[in-house]
Amino acid sequence: MTELLQFIITGLALGIVYALIALGFVVVWKSSGVANLALGQLVLISAWFTYSMLAQAQLPVWLGLPLVIIFALFLGWVIERIILRPLIAQPILSLITVTLGLGYFLQGLVGIIWPMSLAAMPPLFPKTPVRIGTAVVSQEYLWAAIISLVLFGLLTLYFRYNRMGIAMRAAADDQKAVQACGIPVTRIFSRSWMFACVLAAVGGVLISSIGNITVGLTHTGLQAFSVVILGGLDSLPGAIIAGPIIGLSETIGAGYLTPLTWPGIREVIPFIIIIIVMFARPYGLFGEERIERI
Repeated sequence: MTELLQFIITGLALGIVYALIALGFVVVWKSSGVANLALGQLVLISAWFTYSMLAQAQLPVWLGLPLVIIFALFLGWVIERIILRPLIAQPILSLITVTLGLGYFLQGLVGIIWPMSLAAMPPLFPKTPVRIGTAVVSQEYLWAAIISLVLFGLLTLYFRYNRMGIAMRAAADDQKAVQACGIPVTRIFSRSWMFACVLAAVGGVLISSIGNITVGLTHTGLQAFSVVILGGLDSLPGAIIAGPIIGLSETIGAGYLTPLTWPGIREVIPFIIIIIVMFARPYGLFGEERIERI
């Protein structure tokens, strides 16, 4: 029972962080219709930049983390303005291919700037474990879940009450109507990519505080993508609900199946879920079904 409780708590915490990263994918998809396949590399470069600020430059946390957010905002603006905006009105395959190429470029750039294969994120949270029932949980998991939930709440308020947030939601359905209201669609595209990079950066920092910074962080993007597929490409609530499901399936599956199968079963579970969902419900649990007539 203690072991199961431990898996549930850590799985929920990881899943909530996956959902946070997945929200960045959903925001870009809803506003511009672009599938961001560079999500894992954005997590990776943000984690290494955080390490550079806190460990290499030895900046205090109160200064280093805001610089990480500023870096993420700038990176999102550069990606949209320089790489994607010239491709507006081009075939969707071109946009998807560009994001894939961007991901490999960022991964190569990380290897050049930070050639070490492994690094530990400086401590961001207290190290004293917390006892929940019969389980003993590291505070990194709890703080990761709390910070992610707070950001969920702020994003929900932004998209519901802020004028630009409402315009970003509306752009997914009718871009011409948004332009008629006096809001340039290109500004919405830029804002969505900036949000996506910030969410990837926060997710990268939280995941790295739980584990280490390695090239394996790129797999976090694939795990977040499985969250998107399960919840629905265009559903923000779907990502929030699907994240804990993926996290729980990973930790519980890895905990109980690894002794029976092979150590890499944890990395395979999200893809098994993707295959099952695509067969049973191609639009995800909460995705909007779109029927195109020829």
